[in-house]
Formats: sequence, C-alpha cells, structure tokens
Amino acid sequence: MKGKLTLIPTPIDENSILEPGALKLLDENWDKSILLVEEAKANRRSWLRWGLPREAIEKFILYNEHTQENLNLELIKKLQKGENIFLLSDCGLPAFCDPGQELVNLCHQHKIEVSATSFANSISLAIALSGFDHSQFFFAGFPPRQDREAFLTNVLKRQETIVLMDTPYRLRKLLEELDKLKCQREVFLGMNLNQPSQKLVRGSIGELLKRDDEKEEFILLIDRVRK
Repeated sequence: MKGKLTLIPTPIDENSILEPGALKLLDENWDKSILLVEEAKANRRSWLRWGLPREAIEKFILYNEHTQENLNLELIKKLQKGENIFLLSDCGLPAFCDPGQELVNLCHQHKIEVSATSFANSISLAIALSGFDHSQFFFAGFPPRQDREAFLTNVLKRQETIVLMDTPYRLRKLLEELDKLKCQREVFLGMNLNQPSQKLVRGSIGELLKRDDEKEEFILLIDRVRK
C-alpha cells in the first residue's frame, strides 16, 4: 500500500496554537512518518511551543527552495513503499506559494494520495492540493446563469492556472460545458474539502465526466497552458 503526503498548515504568527486536528495527527504519528520542515529554527521553536515531543526534532528533514529538487524523487520512492510524509512550512499553507508544489504534482502523477489538515480558505487549499503551477493564477469565480458559454470561452483564453466554482448541482454541467468548448488542459477537482468525504481528482475533462460525482461542494482548477 502506498503512503500519503499530508500538508500541515501552520499559524502565520508565533503566538497562535496549531489546529487541534493537526496537533493530534502529528502527536500520534511523528515517530512513524517522515517530517519535512521548511526552516529548522522556526519549525523547532513552533514544535516545542505546541507541546510536541522534543525527540521528534531529530527526525526533521529540511525541505525548502534549496533542497526540494534533490529530495523530491527520493520522497516519491518512500511514499510508493508505504511511508507517510508530513510537510510543514515555517508558517502558512505548504505548497501554496511555498515549497511543496512540485512534490504534490509528482504525487498526483504517481497516483499517491495527497491531503491536508484543516485550513480555512478553500481556494488556496484547493490550489495547494492540486499540484498545479500557481506562480500566477486567475480566479474566475462562479459562471453566470446567462451567457455561460461566452463567459467560459473568455476564461479559457487565460494562460495561467484558472480557478472556477459553481453550485454543487452544476458540477456535471460545468464539466460538460468545458468539454463542449474542447478544453484540453488538465483539470483538478477538489470536492468536500477538509471533510471525511473529501475527494481529489486530477485528469482530463473526459476522465472526470466518467465519474458519478454529483451535488458535491467543489472547486475546479484548470492547469496553465503548457508551452
């Protein structure tokens, strides 16, 4: 069985406590998981302030813009062998404008599960979980009820990663509309984020249309144009 990559969002200040679910997960699993941290001193201070075991600090692996390229493929091999990985930034959401985007991308490519502990902003969470390049992204929001085809046609002219939302009962309709417009870019569908029923799917529009998901809260991402 393959392992799982879990993103652990951390407070953006040094006074706030870690979200209880994340704290419990780390406390119960640190000794049998790989711990990736962005900055040794900052993450060490946070770890101890949260009351987590001091001995876990010895397991920290530095994972940042300087080390990630050399670590990614080895981490994928470990995940494929069944090891679990926790990824913590020094603050904020890992893999969102932070180290980890390429690791998440590789996980999707190798059919390795990616998840995250609770995070309040569903849009940035979906972007981080997608693994798509989001150095630039366009939030298109909800397509209008009228002139949807014209709206989506204009949206698809954007070169960067696109973020779309819609009401749950329009999930299939939106996919069918994008298919009709011959959208060939890879897409990511994040459904019921941070809930037990969470589903993350990445693939072509055609592949997503073969699924039976209906009436799910969702965010849809369309990958940037690949040159």
